[in-house]
Amino acid sequence: MRKQLVFFGLSLLLLLAACGGGQPQISSELSEFSFGEVVNGEVVTRTISISNTGGASLVIDGVSTTCGCTQASLDVTRIAPGSSAELTIQFDSGAHGPEANGELTRQVYIASNDPAQPELMIEFDALVLAAD
Repeated sequence: MRKQLVFFGLSLLLLLAACGGGQPQISSELSEFSFGEVVNGEVVTRTISISNTGGASLVIDGVSTTCGCTQASLDVTRIAPGSSAELTIQFDSGAHGPEANGELTRQVYIASNDPAQPELMIEFDALVLAAD
């Protein structure tokens, strides 16, 4: 009887795994980057590929940033397994005024239905230079 229960349990797990199609898995081509030197008042943009390396559709629940000087958006909210989307990050170096110069670091967060990593963070830095 015990062998039959173990066999039934294993069979059920295999059947569920085959029907489930796996889980979504978010990944990005990089987790951090630098805009380098940016003159105060300049707006700079970078595009990063966000991929679904899992076996089920990745649903993007939201994209947020740590500062109003940074805007970020994805071109789609659902990414099929094996596919990718473009994340556009825009940084306004003059958002804090003409006197706000120096090094800074900001983050972009992508919330998704990836059960292992429900929030992906991408971090960037910049050196804001005084305008002439």
